Amino acid sequence: MTVVPATPPTPAATAETPAVRAARRRSAEIEARIDKDPSAFRVLTGDRPTGALHLGHYLATLANRVRLQDAGVDVVLVVADYQVITDRDETGDLRGTVREVVLDYLAAGIDPDRTTIFTHSAVAALHQLMLPFLSLVTVAELERNPTVKAEAVDAARRQQRSMSGLLLTYPVHQAADILAMHGNLVPVGADQLPHLETTRTVARRFNQRFTAAQPYFAEPDALLTESVTVLGHDGAKMSTSRGNSLELRSSEDDTAAFFRRARTDSLRHITYEPEERPEVANLLRIGAHLAGTTPEVLAGSIGAAGAGRLKEVVTEAVVEGLRPLRARRRALQADGAGVVGEVLARGAERANRLAAGTLTDVRELMGTVY
Repeated sequence: MTVVPATPPTPAATAETPAVRAARRRSAEIEARIDKDPSAFRVLTGDRPTGALHLGHYLATLANRVRLQDAGVDVVLVVADYQVITDRDETGDLRGTVREVVLDYLAAGIDPDRTTIFTHSAVAALHQLMLPFLSLVTVAELERNPTVKAEAVDAARRQQRSMSGLLLTYPVHQAADILAMHGNLVPVGADQLPHLETTRTVARRFNQRFTAAQPYFAEPDALLTESVTVLGHDGAKMSTSRGNSLELRSSEDDTAAFFRRARTDSLRHITYEPEERPEVANLLRIGAHLAGTTPEVLAGSIGAAGAGRLKEVVTEAVVEGLRPLRARRRALQADGAGVVGEVLARGAERANRLAAGTLTDVRELMGTVY
């Protein structure tokens, strides 16, 4: 099966760092290799279950996971339930939230016969691996991680609490996720490259310290994906915590109401200008993705008809584009608890087998088997 090539750099790519440009080149090479031999790759990715998945998740990550799965890549999805407590004291109805996330996966096209889905809390060996991995990085390195810094600031803003140790060690926890499963490919946006670099550092330092003659861990590659920031109806980034998101499970009426509230601007003629008209550009990107066209073409088809027409067109594209997903979700919902339990049990069985094998190897290499 032919794999869709990675998204080409946008005009803004001229301002990218050398590391991002190199990652884009490497990703293009990997896409070509996937087309020839998808069995050579195991993708590890996942989500923190803080709420049912929304349109932003679908456009930014979920559709790409289905693409990789359908291309024949071994995809492993972790529902990172332990990570819910990185920046909050209460988990809420975590069991119910995990159920909703898994239902969204299945409705979107994730096939448990081809993709492994498991929860953090179900795989003890993964967390045991985190202990030796923590010895391979410094506190200063963790504190410099831009995502850790950003999340720490956000946690303090929302809850006025100090950064937890779990949040500080989040990059190493992620490294344990990836390396326990021997993932060698991780889909990320450009802003997430530092997280993956921590995993590469852990793998490299473990090999140097314990198995220099024959490296044990492969340093996973980034599969750079287009950084898709989907805005909520208020013009801010779509987020469950902000209450500005359109959940994948939403009804058609809720979808129409969401887009009626979406911000645009005062100009009547619709054009695709992401820098100058971010809210209009956001709607055009959403509509174009679900309608199978480009933002520029969609803008041209609306022209002087104005923002009202733009919202109508985007609503129709989203309703029609998500209709199959929502139909599958309603069918799954009828026996949601049974379906989700079976999927997670099967996923945990394989994840435990992989992680336990890795832990056994690591203990042998470290000389801690007595």
